[in-house]
Amino acid sequence: MNTKGKILKYLQGRQTVTGKELSEFLGISRQAVNKYLKELIQNNKIVKEGITKGAVYRASRTKRKVRPVKRFQKTYILSALEEDKVFLDLAPLLNFKQELSKSAFRIVHYAFTEMLNNAIDHSESEKCFIEISIDPYRFNFRIRDFGIGVFNSIFTKFNLPDESSAIGELLKGKTTTMKERHTGEGIFFTSKSSDVFFLRSHKIKMIFDNKRKDVFVEEKKFIKGTEVAFNISRRSKRKLEKIFSYFAPEKFDYKFEKTRAFVKLFHQDYVSRSEAKRLLYGLDRFKEIIFDFKGVKSIGQGFADEIFRVFKKEYPDKVIKTDNLSPVLKQIINHVVDNNIK
Repeated sequence: MNTKGKILKYLQGRQTVTGKELSEFLGISRQAVNKYLKELIQNNKIVKEGITKGAVYRASRTKRKVRPVKRFQKTYILSALEEDKVFLDLAPLLNFKQELSKSAFRIVHYAFTEMLNNAIDHSESEKCFIEISIDPYRFNFRIRDFGIGVFNSIFTKFNLPDESSAIGELLKGKTTTMKERHTGEGIFFTSKSSDVFFLRSHKIKMIFDNKRKDVFVEEKKFIKGTEVAFNISRRSKRKLEKIFSYFAPEKFDYKFEKTRAFVKLFHQDYVSRSEAKRLLYGLDRFKEIIFDFKGVKSIGQGFADEIFRVFKKEYPDKVIKTDNLSPVLKQIINHVVDNNIK
């Protein structure tokens, strides 16, 4: 019997049970239990009563109609298209304000208009395809254009070695091919405000998973143009203002002066100064830089020296911090600097 079947059998003959009871009965985590409970609720097999920690579950006694998934699909001509007007047309059509919490609505408004604006201004595509779906738990949108491709655009206009190098620039923020019209912050803040967000273009797919607090890169089958997909809980309590204030804090006059650089990108080992210089490219535009070493197993002394001594000496006013730094890596870094890093 599968796990969902065990849950249903356990509920038979019992009025209500808690998530904790089910976790102990099944011998799995509460998080895993919640995953199965959501599926059973969605399929009208069980009913949830109460909220948060006080919630209990019982077998469904009625043949209640399962809430259908709302879907919208349309192809738009990009010439003269206005991203905010599209959102204002879609919001009442799909009842965004009723379907989303206030926090989720603000985030969706920001993310959708930023990503559609990118397609309008940067893609060099004649049209784009928009898809929106709203299920009992999540809000999703997808925007696909058929233009030059986001990684190819950055690779070409910044004279980078290859398209893969463009990934690092997008991760840092402030990267734009139209400085006169754009700040380069849209993708950065959209990726931070989602539950899961991905960018796909040509053979590259970059996934931002904020639940796991990580970024992943995959090689996929070639597609023309750029596809972006955004996912967030309908009842999300994430505050857009807090995301902005973290990377654009008061001490920097609310300007985007703080960033997080994911060291791993494609590799787990960094040795040379040239690799460090590639990582550092463009980071002089920020006042505070957090180097995230998640997934990095080892680094060379030349790599560490270039970042934590040479770069710091060239830009003494920059605040340099680290995150997810193992004791082994910290020892290597401290070997090349006079004082322990923050």
